Amino acid sequence: MTSSIDRAGSRIDHLNIAVPDLEAAVGFYEPVLVAIGITKMLEIPPNATPNQPTAMTGFGLAGVKPYFWLIDGGTVGSNMHVAFTVDSRDDVATFYEAALAAGATSLLAPAVHPEYHDDYYGAFVLDPHGINLEAVCHAA
Repeated sequence: MTSSIDRAGSRIDHLNIAVPDLEAAVGFYEPVLVAIGITKMLEIPPNATPNQPTAMTGFGLAGVKPYFWLIDGGTVGSNMHVAFTVDSRDDVATFYEAALAAGATSLLAPAVHPEYHDDYYGAFVLDPHGINLEAVCHAA
């Protein structure tokens, strides 16, 4: 693949991930995401609206909006994968180390993955609920 493609944008406004234990998931994700600049922004209690019977916690970039949501009382889907874009290869390593310290299992240590494109640098971990998480930098 060519690395001349603009990888900066996304058409995904937000993403909800169902987890069986919201408190445990937030306990894992909060230190991992803050390591790459993503913070907990909003906690919505159960039954806040008629269409939202379970608790939710939203994470996002400071001053923007929550776009990554953890939803309580759900079942994690099979083959679930979430990748977070970071600005540097050092950020990939920071994510990886923070995830391992928070209880993740290593899948792939930080490395170049030329099967995606020449500058694809990522690290993959399995979170405590079985979700494959990644931090990726698309720059050399």
